[in-house]
Amino acid sequence: MASEMALFHTIPTRGLMIACAALAIAGCSTSRFDTVDTRPAPLNPAPSGTVTSNQLPPPSPAGPTDPSAFPPAPGTSTTDPQVAAGPAVPPAAPANAPDVTKEAMVGAWKVNAGGGGCQMMLSLTKQASDFRAASLRCPGDAANVAAWNVAGKQVVLKDNTGNVVARLYSSGAEKYDGQTAGGVPISFSR
Repeated sequence: MASEMALFHTIPTRGLMIACAALAIAGCSTSRFDTVDTRPAPLNPAPSGTVTSNQLPPPSPAGPTDPSAFPPAPGTSTTDPQVAAGPAVPPAAPANAPDVTKEAMVGAWKVNAGGGGCQMMLSLTKQASDFRAASLRCPGDAANVAAWNVAGKQVVLKDNTGNVVARLYSSGAEKYDGQTAGGVPISFSR
């Protein structure tokens, strides 16, 4: 009887193994594993033309005196007052603008700089002779603001090296307008 039981258990196991082997072999014969040519079609050759050559003009004798210095930008000269003066400084506040206090500036501000909006946080944490500022997704020069201070009727925004980035003045309740060093309008509001 034990031998009959052993035979009874081995028959279904053998049958199952044969069925699995048949399925595996049948799966290998499908066309879904065929290779597909994914190479792009060849391009048409570029038209050929004639090549001309000319001599380059001689170098300008009015180059910089320091060989490691960059030459002036095209369309400018060393006598150009904007180039000679360095970066532009934003204009001063109008004479009728109210005085600004540090305490009034502390906190979060919505900033519009050159048509792009962002946020800026001004704190009273000291950073050298100024106070710490942080910008969030600001465009252009406003992205470089790392410090701020108040100078009379103006809020002066600076980068991490102390260069003036922008100057703003009070233009209403919780509203400040001004200009970046690059001449782009900038405004703060709450």
